Amino acid sequence: MITIPVHNEQGKQVDALQVDERLLGTEVRHALLKQAYVRYHANRRQGSAKTKARSEVEGSTRKLYRQKGTGNARRGAIRSNILRGGGHAKAKSPKSWRLEMPDKMRRLANRNALLAKAIDGQVKLVDQLAFDKPNTKRFADMLEALKIDRTCLVALASTTGNEARSAANLDNVRLTRIDQVNVFDLLNHRYLLADKATLAGWLERVSQREAAKAGSATKGAA
Repeated sequence: MITIPVHNEQGKQVDALQVDERLLGTEVRHALLKQAYVRYHANRRQGSAKTKARSEVEGSTRKLYRQKGTGNARRGAIRSNILRGGGHAKAKSPKSWRLEMPDKMRRLANRNALLAKAIDGQVKLVDQLAFDKPNTKRFADMLEALKIDRTCLVALASTTGNEARSAANLDNVRLTRIDQVNVFDLLNHRYLLADKATLAGWLERVSQREAAKAGSATKGAA
């Protein structure tokens, strides 16, 4: 079991959350994390770059002037890639950079990234993250009390509440819903901040889903 300290807004430890590392992949799987990270990064590429080849630009194909006797370099059509307005020698065309990955591996990578954060002590939990009104200074003071001095991913149950509005204008802070946490965001930020109930609820849902899958597999084998 991994023990994650739970602090209050003043940075004092008031509780702890026990997490079963088997639910998160048992050990940090670096190859899996890299594969999932590269896939996510590749799938964000638009692949819409386009330049015109010689056959796609406007212009006559007539030879500009005779081959010999002018004292100039030999010239062909005006569409040549070395002339102004000509086509590109190695034209770009739209393509898809998309990479596929089995859902089972993708979900495991997301959980495994959380395991890596927990092992490194980069998961910061608070006992309660509830603001009665938006207050950026209060949120910034809480980050300072928790010793969060680098980039931070804030995982909330909802990104429309006062807590989200309080953190929206802070530098190096990114907001996301707890059910949308992924390996790309986790590895791109030094810390993960959430409240105990939100993270515990997410882990419970993950545990129930995995138990249901295991039960289905056992029933199918029988």
